[in-house]
Amino acid sequence: MGGISSFAGLGTVITGGASGIGFATATEFGRRGAKVVLADVDQPGLEHAVAHLRGEGVEAHGVGCDVRHLDEVVHLADEAFRLLGQVDVVFSNAGIVVAGPIAEMTHEDWRWVIDIDLWGSIHTVEAFLPRLLEQNKGGHLAFTASFAGLVPNAGLGAYGVAKYGVVGLAETLAREVKDAGIGVSVLCPMVIETKLVSNSERIRGADYGLASSPDVTGSVGSLPAQDDTVTVDSFAKLIADAILANRLYVLPHEASRASIRRRFERIDRTFDEQAAEGWRH
Repeated sequence: MGGISSFAGLGTVITGGASGIGFATATEFGRRGAKVVLADVDQPGLEHAVAHLRGEGVEAHGVGCDVRHLDEVVHLADEAFRLLGQVDVVFSNAGIVVAGPIAEMTHEDWRWVIDIDLWGSIHTVEAFLPRLLEQNKGGHLAFTASFAGLVPNAGLGAYGVAKYGVVGLAETLAREVKDAGIGVSVLCPMVIETKLVSNSERIRGADYGLASSPDVTGSVGSLPAQDDTVTVDSFAKLIADAILANRLYVLPHEASRASIRRRFERIDRTFDEQAAEGWRH
């Protein structure tokens, strides 16, 4: 089991914490008594988020951080341990999306998506895991992946490659750190919030010094009907509850269940098809 039984007094760190799922989760952690360090590339948004949390009575701090760069994530870890004394929960949540057919992805599209969505989580593990192990007090690592990290979606190829990687990272890590009392969770929501798309455009425009941002919305293939009543606030509660339960998969959308099952049925069925064609092993 993971070592988290209550959020009261815990030190928590959230990347991509200035808005969306990150900020909602910070609010939930704070409501449950945790101290929070928020990290984000959006400095004005970060300052606003920290001020809001402090106004709610939460001990909150902001650290500017671009998760593509290991040195910045190491700096985040240094600051988090300095500000909080100890770190118990790390939520690697920063992410962007570039949508469109794989054939239309440029090399820069691939690099940008994978640098943030996959390397961001790897850097978080590199910066925080050794210190959590050294601290020897258990803890929890959580990651935001996606439904696109469990089931392939037409129009989300580059994003899916990165998010499949995040799911694999979380699944492997869960096995490897269990005996150290460190839990692992991976959030796989279906919904791509409008905010994620607009934030991706804004961040990329600023990153490359462009007068106007490239089109990152593209076209996405059909997805199963979603439950529009699932909000980031309910995501945040589900994440917090999953950490307390040391639940690996966090699956907010019941509508994703059938697609996930069909993927694994397709894999399983392949063995029968091969055998029917005479394959012997």
